[in-house]
Amino acid sequence: MKALLPIVRLLVSASPWAMVRGAALSIIVLLMGTALLGLSGWFITATGIAGIAGIGIAFDVFRPSAGVRFLALGRTAARYGERILTHDATLRALAALRVTLLRRQARLGDRDLASLRSEAVLTRIVSDVDALDGVVLRLLLPGLAALATHALVFLALGWLAGWPVAWAVLGGYIPLAALIFWRLARRSIQPSDAVEAQDQKLRRGVIDMIRNRQSLILDARLGKREAALMDLNSDTRTAARALDLADRNAGAALSALFAAVTGLALLTGEWMVARGLVGPAVGAISVFVALALAETLLQLRRGFSDYGRMVGAARRIGGEAKTQPDISERTAMDLKNVPILSIRKSNLSLDLDARDAIALTGPSGCGKTSLLMQIAGLAESNGIAILGRHPRDWPEAALRDVVAMVPQRSALIAGTVRENLYLATDARDDEMWRALTAVALDDVIRERGGLDAMLAEAGAGLSGGQARRLTLARAILKSPQLLLLDEPTEGLDPETASRVLSGIQAALPEAAILAVLHRGADHSVFDRRFSIDL
Repeated sequence: MKALLPIVRLLVSASPWAMVRGAALSIIVLLMGTALLGLSGWFITATGIAGIAGIGIAFDVFRPSAGVRFLALGRTAARYGERILTHDATLRALAALRVTLLRRQARLGDRDLASLRSEAVLTRIVSDVDALDGVVLRLLLPGLAALATHALVFLALGWLAGWPVAWAVLGGYIPLAALIFWRLARRSIQPSDAVEAQDQKLRRGVIDMIRNRQSLILDARLGKREAALMDLNSDTRTAARALDLADRNAGAALSALFAAVTGLALLTGEWMVARGLVGPAVGAISVFVALALAETLLQLRRGFSDYGRMVGAARRIGGEAKTQPDISERTAMDLKNVPILSIRKSNLSLDLDARDAIALTGPSGCGKTSLLMQIAGLAESNGIAILGRHPRDWPEAALRDVVAMVPQRSALIAGTVRENLYLATDARDDEMWRALTAVALDDVIRERGGLDAMLAEAGAGLSGGQARRLTLARAILKSPQLLLLDEPTEGLDPETASRVLSGIQAALPEAAILAVLHRGADHSVFDRRFSIDL
């Protein structure tokens, strides 16, 4: 349970009012369902007694009938609203979880970030986030609604039918239901983890076999691989059967509990009627209320069956990312007189101030890209200071406002050109066009249909040089104080490369620029050139 608490705090804090609205409607639905069945039971019993007594013609059937209709229609409307609001709260919470997860990944080193491109890791992350949607929908909101409903029904039942009946229903349901769900959660942890792990292995194994089918056939290893996958599938089914058995046993225990509590309510009501404490119609209310309260517990069964999967996902994803305090205004003022970037290493020593542009050269493998990663806070480092502070001492959001890096590999998404530029900031169209002009891409984008031109996955539809220039335009829109460029002119002809470098400097006249280059280091935009040796 400890692993889930940070996740619960994060999910609730994402949209607390949405959670409150969803929980309120969940409670209303359960209360209306309980009241509907209780009123219907009283109505049926009362009309039967009135008919036996021969006073049926004097019995008021209109107001109870109106109450039944009101509760039935109100429950339907409340159920519809509850579905909308609880799913809205869940989607908001999962969006916040994804943002928090991405922010944490952004703090990883370059090697760890590269490892995230593995399909196994990506599939695992997606599966874990999907598993955690049940924390709100199947555990948190239904659990809170069930507890609140039982408490309110206890008070109402004690007032209407007597406290012995109220205690019989509450005392029968809450302790034993808690025991059943605790046992189900405990028994679901191991098989849930096993099912998830085996399912992931099976999926990766099938994908690998399809990809490598030609070599497997040529090496006569297809049969062995198929047998290994069948064994893996058998292990997955064994774990799934164990999980299903725990769920079925819990379902049987809940059914027995419902029958036992309903019988206890019937005996308690009969005892009170026999002693003249309540009338027969009022005594019957407790039986129907006990039946109605079963709904509050049935919806929790799925959540506790998936408890092991949720806990496993929570352990892997973790809770809220550790946050650092923002830089105070006074601190920012004190840093105005220090260089934007200071590097003190054995093979390189330099300072960058505003409006400085430095070209960094050196043979392949000498560590130029690694240095940029260290400056950007994406890899462990020493001897680096940004405005007088080490990158790891900066709050993540503040560091991204100061430093922007454009790596060699362009990072674009499937969508419009505007949506790709929006990843930097909510810029206006005219600002986007100025950034595209700065990187000599405006004419190309106009020919393709403007900012609403569609790009395929990973920016497919643009050439390598055009994709690189689009990421450069996105970096310009952030208006950073320090711009890090890794081979910004790679794949460009000399004339276009010259226009791009000049355009970047013109678009960011106050920024400090550090560019890693194999060619073009003698361009006029660079004030100085440094070389890193192996």
